[in-house]
Amino acid sequence: MLSKLKIIAYSDNELRSKTGDYTLQINPKTVTHSHSSSFSPAKGSDAAGTILKFHTQKPQEMSFDFVIDTTGVVPGAKSVASEIEKFRNIAYTFQGKIHSPNYLKIIWGGLAFKCMLTRLNIAYQLFAPTGKPLRAKLSVGFRQHQTPEDLTRRADKKSADLTHFDIATTGMTLPLMAYRVYDRPDLYVEVARANDLNDLVHLTAGQSVRFPPYEETADA
Repeated sequence: MLSKLKIIAYSDNELRSKTGDYTLQINPKTVTHSHSSSFSPAKGSDAAGTILKFHTQKPQEMSFDFVIDTTGVVPGAKSVASEIEKFRNIAYTFQGKIHSPNYLKIIWGGLAFKCMLTRLNIAYQLFAPTGKPLRAKLSVGFRQHQTPEDLTRRADKKSADLTHFDIATTGMTLPLMAYRVYDRPDLYVEVARANDLNDLVHLTAGQSVRFPPYEETADA
């Protein structure tokens, strides 16, 4: 049995309250799923090049074209205008209750992509003698949406740009802990200041240490 690509709409950012869905009449021929990361120059470089430091992974993006055909060749659509309106209501129209368009999930085969619509271009390709459109190609782009649960699951608790606490173990020093968290042992002075520590090196086993956020600047 042929599986059709379906776009499900939700009214909440946790994707629990379904408000409707839209099933494509004709599956797309190609789906582009883009991944990208951003990097910043890390401290230290030489004539051979610059050392890159990972910064963040950008939201994934997905794009494809799909056709609405009302010539009778493919069943499932009677009016190009009404089909476009259905899709717009599901994916594009501003929803007053949530102050944004709907949150979406694209389902097709093993694909389940949580997202929001970022782009919609409509090209009318065939017309009746009266001027009524009989076929249209919709080019759509989506950007990944991560639910609060997704963000919690993906969060790196040791990331230097997040505040977190760590417990000192026997023999552990503040410079060593700063190195593990920030990759910068020299930041132990800042950690000591954040924790009101008089001893800048030695720690007591079981002691809780707070590590404030730190983001390395280009001239650091």
